[in-house]
Amino acid sequence: MTALSRADIEEFWESWLDINRKAEASGDWRVMAEWYAEDATYGWMLTPDEHFMAVGRDQIRDWAIGIEMDGFDGWHYDYMATVIDEKNAMVVGFWKQRAGIIDDSTGKEFEIPGLGGSWFGVERQPDGELKFAWQRDWFDFGAMAHTMGRVVKSGKAPDTLMKRLQVFGLEVPGHYRPEDLPSTVWPPPVEAGEYVTQEEAR
Repeated sequence: MTALSRADIEEFWESWLDINRKAEASGDWRVMAEWYAEDATYGWMLTPDEHFMAVGRDQIRDWAIGIEMDGFDGWHYDYMATVIDEKNAMVVGFWKQRAGIIDDSTGKEFEIPGLGGSWFGVERQPDGELKFAWQRDWFDFGAMAHTMGRVVKSGKAPDTLMKRLQVFGLEVPGHYRPEDLPSTVWPPPVEAGEYVTQEEAR
């Protein structure tokens, strides 16, 4: 596999930020699918008993940035800080999850409290282009549910969001019990031990 320079990754990351802005503006996140490799995986944990996982670009388009993001018109996920590891071809982005809906009690946007972020693996494809080989997100599901409840209680939640909040549970495409996941919770190469930086104590 061809090594990636920091400049390579930074250029690719800037293009990712640009398509994020366009997706937020349009309310359709599916346009971001082309930034993923055909066999990429994308997952996150909802609860200890329920995880999300999409395998392949089509599932990422249809499920991860399709079904899962439908109804979140006006929401934005601004990257507050980014860490680039060119040695291991990884990027970690920390984002705030904000609703674009004003909370009358504070005069500010509703915001999911706590840290949220995405961890990406970047690979050069046979055609020379860079793509995400995998992505894993983290966020506080309890905090998200609490804030969603406050948005609904405010009476300001649009119909599209109300419909989206009715879509939940293991019957939704991409939602699995941990033992049924089609890919590993930790990104596959990390789970395989390719990046171990501290050996287990003996």
